[in-house]
Amino acid sequence: MRAATAPPTAGRTAMSTKPDRTRVLLLTGGPLDGADGAAVGLASDVLAALPDVEFTWFSRWPHRRGRRPPDARGGHPVRILSRDGTPRVPERTQAVLSGAVHARRCDLVHAFLTIGRTFPAFSRLRPLLLGGRPVVHTVPGRPDPRLPARARPLGTTVVLSESMARRLRAARFGDVRVIPPMIPLEHWPSRPRPRGLPLVLYAGHHAPQGGAETAIDAAAEAAAAGSRFRLVLAMRGLPGQDQHGSKEALRERAVAQGLEDVEVRGYVDDMRALITSAHVLLFPPPTIGGVADIPLPVLQALATGRPVILSDLPQFADFGNAVLRAPAGDARRTGQQLAWLLDRLRSWDVLAERGRAAVEERFGPERFAAQYAALYRELLS
Repeated sequence: MRAATAPPTAGRTAMSTKPDRTRVLLLTGGPLDGADGAAVGLASDVLAALPDVEFTWFSRWPHRRGRRPPDARGGHPVRILSRDGTPRVPERTQAVLSGAVHARRCDLVHAFLTIGRTFPAFSRLRPLLLGGRPVVHTVPGRPDPRLPARARPLGTTVVLSESMARRLRAARFGDVRVIPPMIPLEHWPSRPRPRGLPLVLYAGHHAPQGGAETAIDAAAEAAAAGSRFRLVLAMRGLPGQDQHGSKEALRERAVAQGLEDVEVRGYVDDMRALITSAHVLLFPPPTIGGVADIPLPVLQALATGRPVILSDLPQFADFGNAVLRAPAGDARRTGQQLAWLLDRLRSWDVLAERGRAAVEERFGPERFAAQYAALYRELLS
């Protein structure tokens, strides 16, 4: 789903003050050329954004058709055995053991790990596993609120939103910084409004609190108000889920709500084409837990110039008036906003312009590279 990004100018010069290239281990729970995920995506972005750093990262073996290997100039892939690239227990175990060896050969460790149920134990073993190297820990998703108090920070913690930073600081999680994720703007250019019957898109995971059910109910509200559109749900699965059963349940819900033009898809190879064809992105989950704090499809839609309707969750407050927000889990209000937006083309144009401007200002690759390069310099000085 991600295209390889050309290294930005900021990253090209940021780390070149040292005569030798800084050596950094990217510690992830699985291979970077394996299954898509927030942690893998962020690590791949750092890899591409800072070409003057000598990275070591995990690569899938044997390599099969799927995600392309990262484009790192002069870096060192370390192969781990993986059947399909999904970060299951065998992959995570290999990553921890291999990381313990390679951490001692690097100047800095950059971990991309969710604060999940096994993280507290890992955090207590940090001195044994990672030695005395400085550590940057980028947290890709929102943890169970009970876990940070039971864990220890690995080093300097980086989160994606101010709301997440406030939560971890309240849990006394040490030095917490905010570096928003990036979107490669050259690969997501702004596009004009599509013609024909509007396509309303939901992109998310098969999960009880993922928001797909609310999206269907909201679409039914808009249809009942007279709006005409096609609804597409692009659903990604997590390990162990009954994805087929979940798809059928969503289809049945749509039919029961009187929606006729509905398509439920699985993994989408060409997300850019799907978002470009969409008129509006709906992302109304009641809560976000475990997945990316700022989901990538939201940024991709805003960069493309597609208005977005979000749940009014704290992590989305930073978007300001660039998006529409409805109370979390409120399908009726979400549907009213959808009907209003589909009926007012001038408002659609205003939101499209605001969304693109917000991504350029806060989520561009130059800013992303400069912030991480500055943090690396600070910790290594």
